[in-house]
Amino acid sequence: MFPERFIQEGMLLAYGISVIFYFIDFLYHNQKANRIAFWFLAMVWVIQTIFLLQEVIRTSSLPIGTFNDGLYTYVWIIVTFSLVVHRYFHLDLFMFFISVFGFLVMVIHTIRSLQIVDSSQIPSMLNELLYAHIVLALIAYGLFTVSFIIALLYFTQYRLLKWKKGYKWLKRLSDLEGLEKKSFQLIVLSEPLLLLSIILGVVWAYKTGTEFYWGDSKTIGSILVFLIYALYLYMRTKGNYRGKNILFVNIVSFLLLLVNFFLFTTLSNFHI
Repeated sequence: MFPERFIQEGMLLAYGISVIFYFIDFLYHNQKANRIAFWFLAMVWVIQTIFLLQEVIRTSSLPIGTFNDGLYTYVWIIVTFSLVVHRYFHLDLFMFFISVFGFLVMVIHTIRSLQIVDSSQIPSMLNELLYAHIVLALIAYGLFTVSFIIALLYFTQYRLLKWKKGYKWLKRLSDLEGLEKKSFQLIVLSEPLLLLSIILGVVWAYKTGTEFYWGDSKTIGSILVFLIYALYLYMRTKGNYRGKNILFVNIVSFLLLLVNFFLFTTLSNFHI
């Protein structure tokens, strides 16, 4: 069971990476990100198909007899459909959302499979899930922080240029356009990481039986942080906001992140 568990976790990792690159492709229309996302998703499909065929050969029927078997077949159908859409229709936004949904269902299936086959591994699996939830959130928050600092450097450089001061110091920095672009790129990477963290956190809370509800202050705060940064990305990519205006939104978003991290955590019922 241990090798199978590691394979399942490897599929989750590959699926998560696919989600990140589909998000980048959606924002940038980047063909390289699109290909990377496709190949990671194809890797998941190949492994799933091998397991599916083994079960068909063993039972001489499609694995749909139990809810858990049906869930696995459902995920396989989602991944198959995703690959077909990617190959023939090129719907970037659709690919991102269906990948997020497929990832969520695969996480649930992986935990249910362990409960059925070897329940003794459930605590270890849930601990890994919690660890991944925390690490992804911290990485996302770290990237948001760097983006915020770059935004402050942008305003600092803008003021110095306006006052015609500090030219030697300015040479160490990128130009204003470069700073704004770097700040944007960091948020592009941070958003899918935060989304994956939220998904893993919700699944962990439900599966451990922890007292969890959507009205919890930290849960609401994390969703609000995700949404306000999503608004930033929408304004930057679709609204063509640039320069000071969009970086001001970045700074406001980071202030909400700080409120969520320091204040909402203390008010939460199950976050420490």
